[in-house]
Amino acid sequence: MSELHDEIKQMIIDCLDLEDIDADEIVDDEPLFVEGLGLDSIDALEIGLAIQKGYGIKLKSDSDDTREHFSSVNALVSLVETNRTK
Repeated sequence: MSELHDEIKQMIIDCLDLEDIDADEIVDDEPLFVEGLGLDSIDALEIGLAIQKGYGIKLKSDSDDTREHFSSVNALVSLVETNRTK
């Protein structure tokens, strides 16, 4: 697991106020929504804002690619590694 994986996991915990979960409990390739962490569309908006603000990445909410990027921690890490400007 990379430093960026840990950073993304901690960002999810912080921006969603997930007080009863630790970063090491989030599985890198497990779904973030419905199954896995059980997040919803409001959570996706919060994570999207944090990704945009923290890494300078522009996201399009109506893009099929965006939905794919939010499927797991691994997908978010890939998105950041490919598009980060900060």
